[in-house]
Amino acid sequence: MTNSLGRRDFLKAVGFSAVSVTLSGCLNGLQRVSRVKRHRPNIIFILADDLGYGDLGCYGQKQIKTPNIDRMATEGMRFTQHYAGSTVSAPSRCTLMTGLHTGHCRVRANSRVLLKPEDTTVAEILRAAGYRTGIIGKWGVGHPPPVGDPAKNGFDYFFGYLNMMHAHNYYPHFLVRNENIVALKNVVPNPGKWGQGVATEKLEYSHDLFAKDALGFIERNKDKAFFLYLAFTIPHANNEGERATGDGMEVPDYGIYKDRNWPDPQKGHAAMITRMDRDIGRLLSRLKKLGLDKDTVVFSSSDNGPHKEGGADPKFFNSSGRLRGYKRDLYEGGIRVPMIARWPGRIKAGSVSDHISAFWDFLPTACELAQVKPPDGIDGISFVPTLLGRPQKQKEHDFLYWEFHERGKKQAVRMGDFKAVRLNVYKRPNGPLELYNLRNDIGEKNNIAQKHPEVIAGIEAYLETARTKVPDLPLSNNEQ
Repeated sequence: MTNSLGRRDFLKAVGFSAVSVTLSGCLNGLQRVSRVKRHRPNIIFILADDLGYGDLGCYGQKQIKTPNIDRMATEGMRFTQHYAGSTVSAPSRCTLMTGLHTGHCRVRANSRVLLKPEDTTVAEILRAAGYRTGIIGKWGVGHPPPVGDPAKNGFDYFFGYLNMMHAHNYYPHFLVRNENIVALKNVVPNPGKWGQGVATEKLEYSHDLFAKDALGFIERNKDKAFFLYLAFTIPHANNEGERATGDGMEVPDYGIYKDRNWPDPQKGHAAMITRMDRDIGRLLSRLKKLGLDKDTVVFSSSDNGPHKEGGADPKFFNSSGRLRGYKRDLYEGGIRVPMIARWPGRIKAGSVSDHISAFWDFLPTACELAQVKPPDGIDGISFVPTLLGRPQKQKEHDFLYWEFHERGKKQAVRMGDFKAVRLNVYKRPNGPLELYNLRNDIGEKNNIAQKHPEVIAGIEAYLETARTKVPDLPLSNNEQ
C-alpha cells in the first residue's frame, strides 16, 4: 500500500483528530460528549466462518433456523451483492482488516505469508481515533502462540486462536488471551505444534467461550467507543475431529435438529448455525440492556462460501442459494456472502440494498463512521451513504478483483453486471476468460465471452494493472 503520509504520521494525524473531538466534548459538557458518541458509534463486525449465501432464513434458507440474524435484517439493511475478500479464510480476513483486495494485500492465500506490524489495519486506525479495539475468535493471519500478532496490528484485546490450524479444533488444549496461553479443561494428549491435537475429554467448546467473552468485552467498554471484531469459527468443519472420529461438524448437541431424519454432519451444520444465531441474539440483547443499541453499528457476514468438509454437503441445505460454486471457487457461491448491517434509528429497518460492495470496503466505511480519513492507496470505498439511505451520494466500484492461489490458481473480476473468471492461471496466465451477466444469469450458467469481445477487452486491460507481484505467492509461472 502506498500512502502520501507515512504509516506513523498517518496514525498520529488520526489520533490528533480524535483528541480534538474528545477535548471539544469535555469543554461542552456531558451533553456534548453524548452527541459525539452518537455520531461516532461503536462498531461490531461479526464474521462467520464458511457460512453460505443461502444458509440464513433472510436469504432464503428454509430448514435452518436463524431468527435473531433474520431479525437483524428486519431491523436493519440486508445486502444482496456483497462479496468476501477471498474464497478461503486468511486472505479474506486480510482484505477485511487492510482495505486492500487480494491483488494488493499481503496475505493472498492460506499460506505462511502473514500480516506484518507495518501493515495498516482498521483496528490501528480506530484505536488512534480513540476506540477501544478487540478481536475475539479466529485471527487466522497470525503465528502460533505466544507471538502477539493482534496487538501488533492495532488490537488492545485478543482472545481466541492466532493460527488457522489451531482454529480447526473446537475442543482445544488452550486458547490465547492477549499474549498469554489460557489452558482449557479439555484433555488433549498430543496437542501438536500449533495446538491442533484431538481432545479425549471434551468439556469446553471454543465457540461458547467466544460468545461469553464478547459480552464481557462490551460490558467492560460500555462507557467508551469500541470496535469489536467477533470472528466466530463456526460453521467451519472441525478438521481435527474429522481425522480422529469422522465427525467434522462437531457441536455439543444437535439442539432442535436432534430428531431430524438427516445425516449427522448435516445436523451438526444446522446446529452450529443456530447456535451462532442464538449468541448473536444474546449480543443484541446485551447492547439494548446497556443502552448501547442506538449507539452501535453491528455488521454480520461470512469469510467465504459454504464448505464441503467434515461430511458437510452444501447441496443438502442449498447453502449457496441460487449461486454457482462453493468455498475455493471464484464463482459467486464461493465469494458472494450474506451481509447485514443494523443501527437502530440510523439504518432504515427492513431495507435491502443491491449496492456492489466487498470486504475491502469495510475499512473506509469504519473510518467514515469514526469521522477519520482512511489511508490513501486502499482499494475500498465507504458504503456509509448506502447505510444511511443516501444512494445518490454512494460512490461505486469500476471493478472488483480476486485472485486465488490453489487449484491451478484463478482470477475473477466484477465489472458492473458482468463477471469474468479465469481458471488455471498458473499454467495459462493469458488463458480465456469466462464471462457472465449476473443480472440475467446469477447462477453463471451461460458463458457469453464470445458475444461481448468489447467487455472482455476492457476486463483484460484492467487485469494488466489489477495486481502487484509478490515473490512469495506467484500467480503464474511467468513470475518465477
